[in-house]
Amino acid sequence: MTELEVVLNDLTADGDQIDQLVAGLDAEQWKLPTPATGWTIADQIAHLTFVFRLATTAATDAEAFAVMTAGAQENFDGAVNAALKDFKNDTPEVLLAKWRAVRREVVDGLAAVPAGQIVPWLVNPLPPIVLACAGIMEQFAHGQDIADALGVRLERTDRLGHLVLFAVLTRDFGYQSHGLTPPSTEFRFEITGPSGVLWAYGPEDGGQRISGPAEDFCLLVTRRRHRADVAITAVGDEADHWLDIAQAYRGPAGEGRTPGQFAPALR
Repeated sequence: MTELEVVLNDLTADGDQIDQLVAGLDAEQWKLPTPATGWTIADQIAHLTFVFRLATTAATDAEAFAVMTAGAQENFDGAVNAALKDFKNDTPEVLLAKWRAVRREVVDGLAAVPAGQIVPWLVNPLPPIVLACAGIMEQFAHGQDIADALGVRLERTDRLGHLVLFAVLTRDFGYQSHGLTPPSTEFRFEITGPSGVLWAYGPEDGGQRISGPAEDFCLLVTRRRHRADVAITAVGDEADHWLDIAQAYRGPAGEGRTPGQFAPALR
């Protein structure tokens, strides 16, 4: 199995986990508010559907992707919010069917990209495997919002490793979203997966260090938990500052979450 196939299989598994959360909900539960201000559970699934449709188009039709994203680079949040309107009249059954279909399509589309070829994306073209990791990040973040709205805790596995690496590669996004110049210093990341595996990146003797459990790290970099509520530690002033601004996605940081917003069992 290739590395891309592994990531795509894990992307599918993560989607199946969210599917199990929402498939049995009634129409009123789909309207429940999530911690993302103004977004219901239905909005979260609509957003994932839109992003996966965008990724499918990027992988399969570059010209159509250019048309879909015209103007989005200047105001991506505006484009995302506008896209949600396309799903407003969907029943839960229709929306769920759309999401399920596009999840299959994005996996097939990314898998079919010829080896060594990159696909267009919002800022820079990306290898299919990186775009698949971005999809894992999206599902983690929005799946967490849904889980929080329902008051349940998702079982996490070593599939988190893809998001951990993605967050390491996108370390500078937090600086960029705040108009800051990223430091030239490399960080040392030592993140422990649910199975106990250690994922380590950066110089072993690095003076700027980030460490802790993978689930907490992923909650931090997707801004689904405040740094005060995760067991992530930093050594060095630059690393400590990064915990305040960390994010694994481009664009505005958003409101994030407040200290103590969630009960310990949901951290």
